[in-house]
Amino acid sequence: MSSHSDGVRAVAEDAPVFVISVAAELAGMHAQTLRQYDRLGLVSPGRTPGGGRRYSPRDVALLREVQRLSQEDGVNLAGIKRIIDLESQVEALQARVRELLEAIDLAEARRMAAEAAVPAGYRRDLVPRSRPSSALVVWRPRGGR
Repeated sequence: MSSHSDGVRAVAEDAPVFVISVAAELAGMHAQTLRQYDRLGLVSPGRTPGGGRRYSPRDVALLREVQRLSQEDGVNLAGIKRIIDLESQVEALQARVRELLEAIDLAEARRMAAEAAVPAGYRRDLVPRSRPSSALVVWRPRGGR
């Protein structure tokens, strides 16, 4: 965590730091609504060893989004849960695509480095690209006739 000059510490987006009453106030909801959303699996906060709910800044943002979808867009809670699940799947798939693209870039860089290490005349199956010759090569052992 980093400290700002005013003494306030920055909190990681997924750090479970807010008790339910604070999270409810930040989200503009009643604590009972947060409990209901937790039971329905809409927003699942972290838990203390004693079982108390602890909400992260990301959870609070999600609570606000649930409220917006419900009140402004008229989406029911089952629909909101489906939207949240699909958005989570999309994020996971996007992360996987990024990983695969990085792996492809790395493999391509390695291929190009390996290709650059081979002399230009031997790039195709390590066979020179020169034209076939009709020259006859005679090999004689050293010291022999």
